[in-house]
Amino acid sequence: MIKIINQKELVENAIFEEDKRARRALLRILEMALNSVEPKAAIKGQIYRVENKLVVGDLTFNLDEFRRIFVVGGGKAGGAMAEALEEMLGDRITRGVVNVLRGTKSRFRTSKIILNEASHPIPDEDGMRGAEAMIKLAEEAGEKDLVICLISGGGSALMPLPAEGITLRDQQILTDLLLKSGASINEINAVRKHISKLKGGQLAKAAYPATLISLVLSDVVGDPLDSIASGPTVPDTTTFRDAILVLKKYNLWERTPEAIRNWLEAGFRGVVPETPKPGDEVFNRSYAVIVGNNRLAALAARDKAEKMGFNTLFLSSMIEGEARHVGTVYAGIVREILASDNPIPRPAVVIAGGETTVTVTGKGRGGRNQELVLSASLKMDGLRGVAIASIGTDGIDGPTDAAGAIADGQTAARARNKNLDLLEFLMDNNSYAFFSELGDLIFTGPTGTNVNDLTVMVVV
Repeated sequence: MIKIINQKELVENAIFEEDKRARRALLRILEMALNSVEPKAAIKGQIYRVENKLVVGDLTFNLDEFRRIFVVGGGKAGGAMAEALEEMLGDRITRGVVNVLRGTKSRFRTSKIILNEASHPIPDEDGMRGAEAMIKLAEEAGEKDLVICLISGGGSALMPLPAEGITLRDQQILTDLLLKSGASINEINAVRKHISKLKGGQLAKAAYPATLISLVLSDVVGDPLDSIASGPTVPDTTTFRDAILVLKKYNLWERTPEAIRNWLEAGFRGVVPETPKPGDEVFNRSYAVIVGNNRLAALAARDKAEKMGFNTLFLSSMIEGEARHVGTVYAGIVREILASDNPIPRPAVVIAGGETTVTVTGKGRGGRNQELVLSASLKMDGLRGVAIASIGTDGIDGPTDAAGAIADGQTAARARNKNLDLLEFLMDNNSYAFFSELGDLIFTGPTGTNVNDLTVMVVV
């Protein structure tokens, strides 16, 4: 059961009783959403075994037709997904390696599948060693073998395997640059796929001609399979040219390590082979199933809100854009409901999901969800009976230990009473320090799942 650890304190931080009601309802709704995409439940909701038959979504596989079963993969939900798979197929699994977030391995029990801890969001050597082991397992698999790949958010960073001539340090430098650039996850992963030996369908290439099943917990807006964890087992729709254009678009080309620039230019000239594309034979025996996504979490939040007596609006699961701008828009929706009962009447809950970005120009610390809420609180100043919270469903918002933050119409006033300049914190990208001072950071710890971000707005 995933819990908001400091829920009581977050409610008590509110000044007015109607604000406490709004906060209390909001936090209960968020907890329900998080638990709806718990990876073990997601796996078992899409996959089951009947004697020698394995049913995966609409597909059925005869386990007796396979000589061996290997398990590979990586992501923040990797531990829970591996545990669920072993509970189902433990007697048939030969061996496996799955990279998981450092500090989470002890929470899961597997015997056939090695859980290898690695770093996120900046890749490390442990992640690279795990990725090398995965490639070796995939290459060992033959035509009579089954390879099951467990993919979830965070897999791009957790499964680093640099292309020829590129060092891990090169990848670390570029990852840091990309994460601070304001580039979308699709753009970032277009680059990652073209400086890797594993991503962009190359794990599938290594596994061919084995049968390959990918079980995917999506953390990318719209669920594009080739972008989730940089698509290690599916056709790549991007090119070396795309990767170069991303770096030039965000003025990163000259700051990119030379070895990476040389590799990408070689790929653009055709000296280095492209990643496998749609129609390549390596995907002839490859299947992928989405087992959970942001929409599922948002719908669970909506259902919970309705049962609590709220009028609800599920806005979208595909929200993107600069976090502070999105926060301003959300505050506008809250103000409109309070003023005119439009687009839905009070008591109201509005739910939105997706993944915003932050273009870092300041020296502060925070995450996109915290920055979104900080921006919204500026425009909600003075309102009563309203609350907004935004969280990363993995429990980790940016390079912080908080899942996100919560605010109401008195957040700005509470800040002024502490001599905190809200706008100054926003301009310095210092949302973590701001909400830390107010005690309004949301803490869950690593949730073991990851399906993008979720924002809930409540007007009582």
